[in-house]
Amino acid sequence: MNTYKKEILSKICYTELVYGRINKKLDLEFSKDKIETLISAIISETNESEFQKKGKNIYITNKQRNVRLTINSYTKRIITADKLNGKTTNR
Repeated sequence: MNTYKKEILSKICYTELVYGRINKKLDLEFSKDKIETLISAIISETNESEFQKKGKNIYITNKQRNVRLTINSYTKRIITADKLNGKTTNR
């Protein structure tokens, strides 16, 4: 089984557009720094068994926070964050 968590945490990167996308999709109004802290916390808290590579993306599902992150497996760039069941917790 591949281990992605350590590599993603050390190499994750963001585009300007993704900050707005994450705020919109998760119904937040966070600063860039706060979004990066939130994403790092989600990745750190999520068990490696919830990291799933499909094609060029890695999907990280955190059921406690009701969030799924999509990360490009080559660039380690976060693409989006989606609510799993219509609500997020632990903002």
